[in-house]
Amino acid sequence: MEALLPVLKSHPGTSVLACSLVFRIVHRLLLRLPMPKVVRQDDFRCWKWKNLSVSIVHSLLTGAWAITCAVVWPETLSNIISYHTPLSYLLICVSTGYFVQDAGDIILTGHGRRSWEFLLHHAMVISCFLYTLYTQLYVAGAVIVLFVEVNSVPLHLRLMLTLAGAQSSSLYYYNKFVNLFTYVIFRLGTQFYLTWFIVHNYSQLDNGGYFLTCMIVLNIMMIIYFYRLLRADFFPQSKSYMGQNGMHSNNTRKFISD
Repeated sequence: MEALLPVLKSHPGTSVLACSLVFRIVHRLLLRLPMPKVVRQDDFRCWKWKNLSVSIVHSLLTGAWAITCAVVWPETLSNIISYHTPLSYLLICVSTGYFVQDAGDIILTGHGRRSWEFLLHHAMVISCFLYTLYTQLYVAGAVIVLFVEVNSVPLHLRLMLTLAGAQSSSLYYYNKFVNLFTYVIFRLGTQFYLTWFIVHNYSQLDNGGYFLTCMIVLNIMMIIYFYRLLRADFFPQSKSYMGQNGMHSNNTRKFISD
């Protein structure tokens, strides 16, 4: 790994594109897996199922990877500006490659307008991660950002169960509690910790204004989605409301979840 790090650092753009290609290959391999009949019957649901399948692979990989980096190297949590290890730098390369691949998949398949908020999220993450890779600053901060991927696993699973019409299943029932817990701890907790860090250390940060703006926008998006998530899973209004929440037919949407 030590030998690989100079290569990654000298060619971060190429490294990201290589990781993006790997996730595209994963996408192709996942096409061989079966999907529910109700999903196959609708073009948008079919695309979204495939898209979410790759997202879950990314979340399982990077969520566990980010937590491992923080546990093995605790300095990751405190020295956010300058600290990083070869594994943490590689993690950001891999994750950036996924976001590039996913954004490309959304745009090239013609779903950009329907998923505009998701693309906005990806654009902010990609720009911040690329800045991190090229400057080798805030790598630890980017690793902490990926704590949210722990929540993305039950969040993506929820959406896939919704696509399959399995909201009444026991799996959906138990998953919604796991989703709620991990959303508060790993998504909102992570967002607010990093926002506090940026505000508290603002005078020491290069391009702090840009990072703070991105965090504020992401915080607003996450709070709005959390509100919608609570209403949909714990305080359901009606079938018409569920439709507004993106849980029916061709209006099903992939909300902000990375």
